[in-house]
Amino acid sequence: MKIERLTNIKLKIGESESALYEKARRVLKGEPRYFKILKKSLDARDKNNIFYVYSVEFSLKAPQCAEKPLETLEEYKRPSAGRPVLIAGGGPAGLFCALRLLKRGITPVLIERGERVEEREKTLARFHETGELNTESNVSFGEGGAGTFSDGKLNTGTHVKENHEVLREFVRFGAPEEILYLNKPHIGSDRLKTVVKNMREYLIQNGVKMFFGAKLTDIYVKDGVLQAAEIEFSSERSSATPAVPTRESGETQGRKAFYKSRQKIEVSALVLAIGHSARDTFERLRFCGVAMQKKDFAVGVRIEHLQRAIGFSQYGEKYPLLPPADYKCVYHGERAAFTFCMCPGGFVMAAASEEGGVVTNGMSNYARNGVNGNSALIVQVTSADYPEDNPLAGVEFQRKIERAAYDLGGGKYVAPVQRAEDFLRGKESSRFGDVLPTYPRGTAFADLSAAFPAPVRDELRRAITGMDSGMKGFACPDALLTAAETRTSSPVRITRGENLQSVSCARLFPCGEGAGYAGGITSSAADGIRVADAVFDMLRRC
Repeated sequence: MKIERLTNIKLKIGESESALYEKARRVLKGEPRYFKILKKSLDARDKNNIFYVYSVEFSLKAPQCAEKPLETLEEYKRPSAGRPVLIAGGGPAGLFCALRLLKRGITPVLIERGERVEEREKTLARFHETGELNTESNVSFGEGGAGTFSDGKLNTGTHVKENHEVLREFVRFGAPEEILYLNKPHIGSDRLKTVVKNMREYLIQNGVKMFFGAKLTDIYVKDGVLQAAEIEFSSERSSATPAVPTRESGETQGRKAFYKSRQKIEVSALVLAIGHSARDTFERLRFCGVAMQKKDFAVGVRIEHLQRAIGFSQYGEKYPLLPPADYKCVYHGERAAFTFCMCPGGFVMAAASEEGGVVTNGMSNYARNGVNGNSALIVQVTSADYPEDNPLAGVEFQRKIERAAYDLGGGKYVAPVQRAEDFLRGKESSRFGDVLPTYPRGTAFADLSAAFPAPVRDELRRAITGMDSGMKGFACPDALLTAAETRTSSPVRITRGENLQSVSCARLFPCGEGAGYAGGITSSAADGIRVADAVFDMLRRC
C-alpha cells in the first residue's frame, strides 16, 4: 500500500479540517480509504497572521494493521507465585511498567500507598474543606501519581522511542485521540482520572494483583542482591486486608480508624516507582545502603494571571477564537529562572504530603475554561545550596521552605499569597486586584520573601520583570503569587547502571521521576516501559 504524505499545510483560524481531506482527495484523484492527521500545531508568531500547521498521511487503500506480539517468557522461566515482580508505586512509571510486563508475559504485583482515584478524590475534597491532611493519600500519593491532579500535559523534552507508545496506550484507555498529533497534547485532570481507572481495571482483569493503602517500608539484601521487601498495609478493619500481619497497630487518619499490618514477601525483582515525594521511603533506602546522590531541582511560587490577559498577550484580539493560550518563559540572571507546568484556565492545587508544610501544584481540566491561568515560577537550586554531606539534603531544603510557607499562611494549610507588585517592593499585600486566588484551602496575605533563601527570592524578583519582555503582562501588578512550589522534581537520584538496576543492589530497579530519571507524565511512563524491558531481560538470563 502506497501512503502519501503532506506536510506544512496551513489552515486559517476558523477554516474546517475537512479542507485537509479535500487536499488528500485531489492528490489521490479519488476518495482516501485511509486518512490520518500526524501533527497539528499553532503558529502565532505574527499576531496578525495566526494559522494552524498540519501534517497528514493518506492512501487509496485501507492499511492492514496487525500488531506483532511481544516475546513472552517460557513458562518455567517466569517468576514463581512465591517470588513475584513487585512494583512499588501506582503513578505513570508504575502503571506503564505493569502494562509492559504483561505484554512480556509477566504478571506483577503492584502496590500503591495511596487510595484508588475515586476514593482519593473524596479525600482531597475533605482536605480542602477541613484542612485534615491524609499523609498517605493526597495530591502526591495515590493511584495515577501526582500527575492525576494536574493538567495531564503529555508534551516532553525527551525524544525517546517509547513516547509514542505512551500516547497510544493513553488513547487505548480513553484519552482523546488528538493527543497523538497535537504539538502540545494534554488530557486534563477530569479525563485523566477515568483513563487511570480504566488502566487499573484492565490490569486486574489480566491477573495483576493491585493493593492500595500498601507502602514499601523495608527491603532485605544479601550479598548485594535483593531478596525480599516489607509492605505495610493500611485499611479499615476488613476481611479483605491482603496480608497476614506480623506487626499490627491502629491509628486515626482524619475521621477514619485505620489498621496497619506488615508482611515480608520474597521477590524476584523490585521496581521503585515511588514518586518524588516519598521522603520516608528515601530515608529507609538510604539506611539499607542503596546508593543515591543529591540532584539539582528548582523552587519558587505559583503565579496566576487572568486567562484572557494571557490570551490577548499571546494571540492579540483573535484570542477568543483560539484554544486557551499557554506560555513558557525563561530568564537567565545570576541563576536560571523559568516557568514550568503552565496550566491554562487552571487552578492552584493544595499539594502537601507532610504535616506542617504548604506545597502548591497546578491543574486544569480538559476544557481549560477557568478564569485564571497559572504556572510554576521557579529558580534553579543546586547542591551548592544544600552542601551537607547527605544525599537527602535537598529534601530538607524543600521542607524548610514548605514549613516557612505554612507558618506565613497561619496554619491549617492556608497558603500565603502576595500581589506581584507588592512582592517586587518587599511589602505585604493588603488587597487583591483583578486576579483572585484559586488555591482551595484558603489564602492569607504575607510577604513571601520570608519563605525563601535570599538568592532564590532575589532571582524571583528579577525574573518577574525580566519575563515581562517576552510575554507582555507577566509582571502585571495584580498577578498573584502563591507559595510554595517545591516539588518540581525529585531532589535525589537513586543511582542505577546500564542494566537499569541499582548500582549497589541487584534486582532493585529505580524507576521514574522519584528515582530521578524522569520529569512529568510522559517521560515517567516511558521510563516505566524501559525498566519493564530491563526486568524481562534480567529474568530471561536467570
